[in-house]
Amino acid sequence: MPNPIILIPARMASTRLPGKPLADIHGVPMIVHVWRRAMEAKLGPVVVATDDMIIKQAIEAAGGQAVMTGVHHQSGSDRIWEAVGIADPQARHDVIINVQGDLPTLDPEITRAVMLPLSDASVDIATLTAIIRREEERGDPNIVKMIGTEIAARRYRALYFTRATAPTGEGPLFHHIGLYAYRRAVLERFVHLPPSPLEKREKLEQLRALEAGMRIDVMEVDTVPLGVDNPHELKRARELLR
Repeated sequence: MPNPIILIPARMASTRLPGKPLADIHGVPMIVHVWRRAMEAKLGPVVVATDDMIIKQAIEAAGGQAVMTGVHHQSGSDRIWEAVGIADPQARHDVIINVQGDLPTLDPEITRAVMLPLSDASVDIATLTAIIRREEERGDPNIVKMIGTEIAARRYRALYFTRATAPTGEGPLFHHIGLYAYRRAVLERFVHLPPSPLEKREKLEQLRALEAGMRIDVMEVDTVPLGVDNPHELKRARELLR
């Protein structure tokens, strides 16, 4: 049986919502809400990976675990790879779940769903998707689309990810949800690969894995968790968590 650990990268560099991890939601920093939602999934230990001591102190004050990582990382996956080496130096955990630090309303069922494809030994990375319901999101380049072929009920093998409106023709479009479960050895290989051509073109890190021949399977879930990236979304999060 897989033995997962959940890592939540968090840094203070947001320009659209300065100090985002510490944004107040009913008297509690947002990053603490995210940590709580991850704990509720009951998959394994949850560790926040940060380069800011204030974030670390906020998590520890709530009873959680946080580790300090370098300020040089270019991506969340780089940060969680350093963090898992600090939090689990004996490599007891063979699956690393990457939960974004701006998902304070994350449903624990969604986090549990990302583990399902890893029951297949041929799957390297698992992630999530949901059908796009709002017409304006179909053409929105900020909504990343998953293109895949269905291999079981609500499970897909990813063929591509894009900011374009794709695929064409009749049928649903799928909104990619950026929550990942990596086999530990796969994450180690991934972070040591250089950025790939399509990754740089689309500005989508997961394309590096596909270009390197890694298999990504995707579970369909019913809802897209609210990502908080601006004051309007922070207001919505406060309303949802009231």
